[in-house]
Amino acid sequence: MGSSVSACRLVCAEPGCKAVADRDSALTRCDSCGGLLEFAYELEATASSRWRELWRSRLGSAAPSDRSGVWRFRELLPEFGEAPPITLGEGGTPMPEAPSTAAWAGVARLTTKHLGGNPTGSFKDLGMTVAISEAARLGRPVVACASTGNTSSSMAAYAARAGLRSVVLVPKGAVSRAKLAQAADFGSLILEAGETFDQAFQALRDLAPEFGLYLVNSINPLRIEGQKTAVLEILEQRGWRAPDFLALPGGNLGNCSALGKGLRELRELGWLDRMPRILVTQAKGASPFHQMWRSGATELTPEEKPATRATAIRIGSPANWRRARRVLEMTNGLTAAVSEEEIAEAKRQLASEGIGCEPASAAAVAGVRQLRQAGEIPTSSEVVAILTGNQLKDTDYIAETSRTLDGPSPTSDVRTQLARWLSH
Repeated sequence: MGSSVSACRLVCAEPGCKAVADRDSALTRCDSCGGLLEFAYELEATASSRWRELWRSRLGSAAPSDRSGVWRFRELLPEFGEAPPITLGEGGTPMPEAPSTAAWAGVARLTTKHLGGNPTGSFKDLGMTVAISEAARLGRPVVACASTGNTSSSMAAYAARAGLRSVVLVPKGAVSRAKLAQAADFGSLILEAGETFDQAFQALRDLAPEFGLYLVNSINPLRIEGQKTAVLEILEQRGWRAPDFLALPGGNLGNCSALGKGLRELRELGWLDRMPRILVTQAKGASPFHQMWRSGATELTPEEKPATRATAIRIGSPANWRRARRVLEMTNGLTAAVSEEEIAEAKRQLASEGIGCEPASAAAVAGVRQLRQAGEIPTSSEVVAILTGNQLKDTDYIAETSRTLDGPSPTSDVRTQLARWLSH
């Protein structure tokens, strides 16, 4: 399954460095400056003029790699030779319109790109298919991650598909039971380490060299390559017309970094009619990136005790913040920090028109509304909101916040309960 990219190198992502790294060494950081690594392509618009037609033609193919919404775009992925990818048919997720939510948020049009439609229910599958394919190519028998939930379930599934063992480190008592159940079902070893994601991640980095673990968190450059295909799919589904805004939640900021990389490469190919502005929303109790961006600071101050019920974005020291900042600079982007009440209200609003998602996904939509009310987003805006996780990823949250799950009075009969419900 070769690629027609003219050249692809693993390089330092820091603009002032650009040192070249050895892909087979499985490094995640530059030996020269400590910056994160990324894959760089030499892209020529003339050589790639037929890619879009080729990508569309693969939709009718019977080959597993062509049915994947990631590997279908393999001309913009690193070369894997003839090794078949580890795929579960990820990608190809729906883009339902949300007209009622658009009116609620105060914008002209709001479309949701629902990445919760992936095999394990989150956007993580887009990057994990590539990262686990790399682990298999390198012959690494044990993969590992620190996780707030979605990464663990995705890694566990793809590792199982590849016949690899997997280890998850999670913060104690801070991850949705539904997500942990997924990882357990796929056979991962689940270990609690520390009180926060950042502490679990540090523990993993300390253990990885000793036990030969292959890390698949978003500092792994293969993860970013897979996740960037979301923006290719969004634009393809929109007839290659860019929206005004791409709104997404911000936790470890790998998704922001990936979407920005995809946009940058599309611009190099000459395929963007305009550059969409990236809007990153964090929860108020876990908003170090927002605080840095809004203050104009050049360095991020970590949040030692991040707090939000949207557990997928409960991260106080996002590893990808430098790359994400460059994405906002490139796209004239915006940030928002929303309250728990705003997240819950946005989640209910989406659900009211049949669009379910996990709390972190709803944060992105809450951010759109907050910035529209603040006058930072025009009413004429066309927004695509990235919904990162499935509704069933955190059923405890639904039970705790839903107005229809307050629980009936034990002495009320069915008629009384129905009458009371209809009166509201």
